[in-house]
Amino acid sequence: MVGFAERSAELKALGISVVAASVDPIDKAKEVADEVNFPIGYGVTRDIANALGSFWEERRQIIQPSEFELGPENKVMASSYSDGPIGRFDSDDVIKHVTFLSKH
Repeated sequence: MVGFAERSAELKALGISVVAASVDPIDKAKEVADEVNFPIGYGVTRDIANALGSFWEERRQIIQPSEFELGPENKVMASSYSDGPIGRFDSDDVIKHVTFLSKH
């Protein structure tokens, strides 16, 4: 998430807004939000994970990484579901993808 905060000027110039959410309670989510410059939601539940089509890890009671790039009219342009750090979006890839889509 820090990579998105570091590239916030470039993201904003492309019209990209970043938000994140966690299973954490509000106080813990605020700690993370203090490290970045975008909103962090809190209290994600199994029902929310199910609505997103995300994997809910029963043992730790967490949602596994689920990322969505929304385009005009909130249409999903890209998504990623993972069970760890491999395959997750990074700011460079999002910038490249949005730039590519805007040219075509």
